[in-house]
Amino acid sequence: MKQLWSTEWKSSVQPRKQRKYRYNAPLHVRHRLLSANLSKTLRKELGKRSLPLRSGDEVEVMKGTMKGFKGVIERVDMKKLKVYVENANIKKVDGTEVARAFDPSNIRITKPNMDDKMRLKAAERKESRKEKPKKEPNKKETKEKSK
Repeated sequence: MKQLWSTEWKSSVQPRKQRKYRYNAPLHVRHRLLSANLSKTLRKELGKRSLPLRSGDEVEVMKGTMKGFKGVIERVDMKKLKVYVENANIKKVDGTEVARAFDPSNIRITKPNMDDKMRLKAAERKESRKEKPKKEPNKKETKEKSK
């Protein structure tokens, strides 16, 4: 993996190569890296397991000291791959309060912000794919497998 970033790159066990892939990824890939799991009801409703996070999504923190905290995403940082939730603040040593950064893997989406037309289309696209009947295997293929 000598290049900065490659679409053909599959995966590696080496953490340095995984880090390099994430750090040098372009924005359209970073957006996918900022995806979080959906709640069980949303999974059934949308037919998806996860969605990329957007500002305005209602989320619940699943891990860490703020476990169980519910709020609305106020900012998504593509450069640091972090998410900031409203009213989730940390007190610094000097007493000032700063917004707490969350990793998307520690967050669950409880109500997605569906104001964006492109996001609606993506959800519908997945639903229509789920509703299509499965193809029946060719008779030739099944005969060859049975031999």
